[in-house]
Amino acid sequence: MEETVYNQTIVQLKKNKIRVTPQRDAIIRYLIASEAHPTAERIFAALAPRFPHMSVATVYNNLKLLADLGLVEEMNVGGVATHFDFALEPHYHVICRNCGKIVDFSYNKLTDVEQVAAAKTGFLVDGHHLEVYGLCPECQIKLGKVS
Repeated sequence: MEETVYNQTIVQLKKNKIRVTPQRDAIIRYLIASEAHPTAERIFAALAPRFPHMSVATVYNNLKLLADLGLVEEMNVGGVATHFDFALEPHYHVICRNCGKIVDFSYNKLTDVEQVAAAKTGFLVDGHHLEVYGLCPECQIKLGKVS
């Protein structure tokens, strides 16, 4: 599946006349393979050994480009750091308020939320975003919140 997503991403970039530089290619591959919802700094740290002349700004610029194309989702977690998630398929996020861990989940009962919102408000709705907050199992144990 990862290779198909990668190929589709490259097609989108070429369709938009965007060059696939070695750094851009590495950022895309890293994001597709990552389940950790990395920050730009984490991506930079992971790729810097292979690209010693690459800057954090290069990573940010590429992530912004991918987000503008709708290929990557930006998630501002608690106002502290922006995390990035490759939009492989529609899904939502649950975020630990203690450690910041982010876990994907799907919930098909929300598939019509955009149509409902449009019908109730008259908006021309073009997307939605859902984040759920709580304590992950590890933090529940660490904080003595397990019942």
